[in-house]
Amino acid sequence: MTAKKSIQFVINGMRRKLDVEPNELLMNCIRDKLHLTGTKYVCGIGECGACTVLLDGEPVLSCLTLALDADGKDVVTIEGISKGYELDRVQQAFVDEGAVQCGYCIPGLIMTTESLLQENPTPTESDVRDYLRGNLCRCTGYMNIIKAICRAASEPRRKASSE
Repeated sequence: MTAKKSIQFVINGMRRKLDVEPNELLMNCIRDKLHLTGTKYVCGIGECGACTVLLDGEPVLSCLTLALDADGKDVVTIEGISKGYELDRVQQAFVDEGAVQCGYCIPGLIMTTESLLQENPTPTESDVRDYLRGNLCRCTGYMNIIKAICRAASEPRRKASSE
């Protein structure tokens, strides 16, 4: 039997401490221990991107990332990008452009988009398609998703209320 390890990290702006198994996945900690169910468990093998979260600003697949890898880092989930009931510009663009269908892929797509817009605030359609290559959606056909991302890129970034 392996001993649990204690990790500390910031998730969505809140410092947390958890005891985790050495092989425990970040996805399980987020959903089962912290009850943040916006991050979706879909394929479990890193093929769909639905479980994408930001780890120190970089998109990672939480179904493949060990919880131990979050120790001392900053984790942002889909719940962490809105300001109360005010949607983030990317979330709002997805709603406005009809890019939301069943909802399973959307959190991962939005988190991937957040990373894209941090790296490249004015992406071309080709840039968007390339960046999303690890995110699968079976409902939308991607056109509305691409339109939503281009729309979000054209909108000013909202400042957090604490800034």
